[in-house]
Amino acid sequence: MNGSTFVNSDAAVSPLPELGFYVLPGHTDTPADAITEARDGEALGLGAGFISERFNVKDAGVLSGAVGAVTASLGIATAATNHNTRHLLATATMATTMHRLTSGRFCLGLGRGFDFLFDVINLPRITNAQIEDAVGVYRRLWHGEVVMGHDGPAGSYSVLHQDARFSEDIPVLLCALAEKTLERAGAYVDAVVLHTYFTDDTLARSVAAVRRGAERAGRDPGSVRVWSVLGTVGDHLSHEAQLRKTVGRLSTYLQGYGDLLVRVNQWDPNVLTRFRADDVVASIPGAIDAIGTLEQWEHIAGLFPAEWMAAAAVGSPKVCARRIVDQFQAGADSVILHGATPAELAPIVDAYRAIRPSTFDALSMNPGWMTGPTS
Repeated sequence: MNGSTFVNSDAAVSPLPELGFYVLPGHTDTPADAITEARDGEALGLGAGFISERFNVKDAGVLSGAVGAVTASLGIATAATNHNTRHLLATATMATTMHRLTSGRFCLGLGRGFDFLFDVINLPRITNAQIEDAVGVYRRLWHGEVVMGHDGPAGSYSVLHQDARFSEDIPVLLCALAEKTLERAGAYVDAVVLHTYFTDDTLARSVAAVRRGAERAGRDPGSVRVWSVLGTVGDHLSHEAQLRKTVGRLSTYLQGYGDLLVRVNQWDPNVLTRFRADDVVASIPGAIDAIGTLEQWEHIAGLFPAEWMAAAAVGSPKVCARRIVDQFQAGADSVILHGATPAELAPIVDAYRAIRPSTFDALSMNPGWMTGPTS
């Protein structure tokens, strides 16, 4: 582990169910650090730890189990895994195991993933219809049904079954960027996780899309919990760390799905064209935040307009705290402080407590519910 455990001087710190963090943000070689970060996040009062997945040492199921085992109140969500990388029965089993292991603190988070990656590893590209179909199957299994002769977008299955005694209420969230996907999600998921580097206007439009989809489906528009994802980088970190977590991270997103992020934010696509054509960018044979150098990040920083970088919380703890409040004013129910460990977030969380706009005590600690079974 990294040995940088955050020690909270107030053992009775009040929880902040409206705030979350990513366990092992970005690249890691030491997955055991998740244990330290989970404990630190809970001690800091953060409401939920979100677990992303990479095909190296970041298996979502393993990490979820580790985090669940060393915490007592922290909400836990995969954000995200993909329904097509495991058999539906295997994912359903992971979720029910985590649900019972944590006494209801777990939320299954899904996403569409990356088309180019699925092409390379010979998996079918994911569609919204597949995810919706998979969620329907999971919920039937979690409530003890025998799913027979299923033939839908998520696949064909003769018989799927877990346990006839099951009656498990496990929330499902969807990680999404596009407005149409968000609107569709509002009709069937319990929560939505948006994306880092959304402008405040994009956040507001995204929230409206989720609410619109829920209302059209006959659901309470306020019942779907919307998490914004705010890149949060305090100036108490080193210059190199700040650049890696801002310029490096945004560059990596642009490498993977730049067209979509630029389109959703209504940014100038010519900036993306220049970024892709830049010799320094082209010389980096992988994720820029993982293998880039300080000199490369400093160069790339000059390619981005101030508007793009302003879509994060960067600066003093007080400045970052005010940007968190901005997310609520734009319509988010909750905010994931992304790109930093709880130890790195501690002064920002302290500053936020001083200006916390209202009480969120009714929010569930399970990140998938608003005021659901575990509230």
